[in-house]
Amino acid sequence: MRHNGTAAYHTLGCKLNFAETSTIARQLGEVGYARVDFEDGADVYVINTCSVTEQADKKCRNIVRRARSHNPNAFVTVVGCYAQLKPKDIASIPGVDMVLGAEEKFNLDKLLPEAMSKGEQMVTEGHIKEVKQFFPSFSLGDRTRSFLKIQDGCDYFCSFCTIPLARGKSRSGNIDQVVEQANRIVDQGVKEIVLTGVNIGDYKNEKNETFLDVVKALDQVNGLERIRISSIEPDLLSEEIIEAVAISERFMPHFHIPLQSGSDELLRRMRRRYDTDLYRSRITKIKELIPHASIGIDVIVGFPGETEKRFKETVDLLNELDASYLHVFTYSERKNTTAVRMDGVVPVDVRRERNKQLRILSQMKQRSFHRAHEGQQRLVLFESETEEGFIQGFTDNYLKVKMRYDSEFIGKIVPVHLNSWNSDGCLMADPILTLG
Repeated sequence: MRHNGTAAYHTLGCKLNFAETSTIARQLGEVGYARVDFEDGADVYVINTCSVTEQADKKCRNIVRRARSHNPNAFVTVVGCYAQLKPKDIASIPGVDMVLGAEEKFNLDKLLPEAMSKGEQMVTEGHIKEVKQFFPSFSLGDRTRSFLKIQDGCDYFCSFCTIPLARGKSRSGNIDQVVEQANRIVDQGVKEIVLTGVNIGDYKNEKNETFLDVVKALDQVNGLERIRISSIEPDLLSEEIIEAVAISERFMPHFHIPLQSGSDELLRRMRRRYDTDLYRSRITKIKELIPHASIGIDVIVGFPGETEKRFKETVDLLNELDASYLHVFTYSERKNTTAVRMDGVVPVDVRRERNKQLRILSQMKQRSFHRAHEGQQRLVLFESETEEGFIQGFTDNYLKVKMRYDSEFIGKIVPVHLNSWNSDGCLMADPILTLG
């Protein structure tokens, strides 16, 4: 049954959420809800939440309030990880009409007519242990990049994390499905796909297909120019995967590999599935085969038991590793995790100070990686116009590049000459017109 109406969307959190929001928007589009901007006073608002970000409740309340301010009569639906973990809390927010859990969110197009006609709040979330189905998703709307979901859920119960409780067990589709989705994205003229999931290295299905099989299959997709691997666990980033990326023309020389701590004792307390020796060996292998590769690292500071000595071990390891940038997270207590019951709580002011130290280290690494490329030539996919009359984009190895505005270059992969690094974290560039 088709409906005439408008829908607007707001996404909190990760690339995976963006892929899923885009899929939900297409589902609603197919039953007649035209997508509009959030400020346009839509008939239906869909808010896709995250449980990882701090102050999830506060953020959700603010967005519901904003939706209501644009259209007091709008139907407001909240979905996603926070909706699965805390459905009652969300249902108590004034102005929320419907709350859908991990699996139910993909039935919004079917549930919406019934919920709107009843005129009473609907809250539906199944037990997370019952969530077994994989729903393929990808984002569209950006001319240059699409997030392609290939995996969902997680079987790694790290002691600080609630994601398995919000998304359930690890599950994936099959490779034929992944390739078919990639072809659909290519048909839209998108140049770059980012493979995303909760734990993509744990890709598995009833056919015993692996993440390495995904890499090899996507490397054969005609018309697909760039593929990036989003965050992948070091114990799942096999040497074979690194080798496959090294010889591929489509897979970008860019890895994001969570470390979390440089202390083996803390890694055990976090229930991570590797030690610092294995982590070090992965970075060494990447740099051996792909010297120009960009490597990003996730680190958590202030985890219970992080003494000055253990924090120094993290700093020393990060100084040693040939990384390009860090994502630094300050540990915050989460209900229903084992870490919240651990001893050795680190004072909040110490956590903040350690975060600051590592952010300074990240800036130093980023500056060093950028400056090492000054004077080189690389291919850049230009994505957008910036405010100051420039366009910006990324090289294959994830260097942010700025160039004087030229509409001809937006959405295209352009050979450029990299000039100097500037204070806003970009390399300035000039096009190499002779190669165009």
